[in-house]
Amino acid sequence: MRAALAEAEAAAAEGEVPVGCVVVHEGRLIGRGHNRTEGLKDPTAHAEIVAIGAAASALQNWRLSGATVYATIEPCLMCAGALTLARPDLVVFGARDPKFGCLGSRYDIASDNRFNHKLKVVEGVLAAEAGELMKRFFRRRRK
Repeated sequence: MRAALAEAEAAAAEGEVPVGCVVVHEGRLIGRGHNRTEGLKDPTAHAEIVAIGAAASALQNWRLSGATVYATIEPCLMCAGALTLARPDLVVFGARDPKFGCLGSRYDIASDNRFNHKLKVVEGVLAAEAGELMKRFFRRRRK
């Protein structure tokens, strides 16, 4: 999660919403990403999407079986959907996102039994640090 937080800090330094994500497989970090929506002018350039894509390239496989995904903030519906399709063994996130989070806050895609893959989710890892990054970012933005 520390590596994901470093990605979130990189996003903030670029003026992006500070969300970071990394993918670990067999003890190796194989994908990393941070929000790039503003810089790329792309609404799909979320940290999780960037990290999933990098991990899939590293594995040469779109299935992330055996991987753990660490995201600083609860993934949105798009990212939770992409994670469901990518099929990692575990998704770990820091702080909940009450406005857009779809692994328990606004919706819980992981508990929806209509999908063929069920995500295993652990939440709250370094949540205070991840949440504080977001609060600082939006405080500065409002000024």
